[in-house]
Amino acid sequence: MALPRQLKNGLSPREIEFLAENEMIEIAPAIDTRQDLELLAGTIPSLKPLQLSSVPLWLAISLKKKQKCTIVVPKWMTIESLQAFLKEEEDAPLFSELPYHYIETAQMLLENACDDIPSADAVRTLIKNLREARQSKARLGVSQLEQNYLQMDNIGLMEINEIRPFFTKAFYEIHTLDQTRETMDPNALDPGYRGYDDDSYGSSMPETTRFNNSQSSRMSTS
Repeated sequence: MALPRQLKNGLSPREIEFLAENEMIEIAPAIDTRQDLELLAGTIPSLKPLQLSSVPLWLAISLKKKQKCTIVVPKWMTIESLQAFLKEEEDAPLFSELPYHYIETAQMLLENACDDIPSADAVRTLIKNLREARQSKARLGVSQLEQNYLQMDNIGLMEINEIRPFFTKAFYEIHTLDQTRETMDPNALDPGYRGYDDDSYGSSMPETTRFNNSQSSRMSTS
């Protein structure tokens, strides 16, 4: 099945969320698996009650839905940390060092483990404000786009995917304008062109060639 035009140059939000589900997160299991868990990405040590374990996000959400674990909120997702990140975004020209999948992770945790997140509504609001601040900074960065590249450090995958269509179009337009400018530049002559003298006006033949041809004509005449 063909993808919609707007998705051909990037990943869909669902595909990005799928990638984020492999991020590791801590949980407090309510079950004892009694054996290690063999996953495609690797082996997870056996889960035991009252013992924190690090598991992929998808597994944590699956266990949470079955009420078999409590999810430990990442440190970057606390009220204090998010407020600090937001202040940094507003005051500093660079992006703050948030996780690569912070948007997707926060969204999935707020949807599936809201009761494990202290002050979940405040966290949701801070995530929204943080994202808007970073979007404004990203738009400013795109406005400084150069012909060869655009560099923005500490930007998340979802954010990259959001600006990719505009960046691709802007880069193409800049490249096209640059080529047009070079074509219209009257000084952009062939590097081998040496001009002409008064005697050879109107001839495109190099001077040395004309001289040799003239000598050959005289010799053949004589």
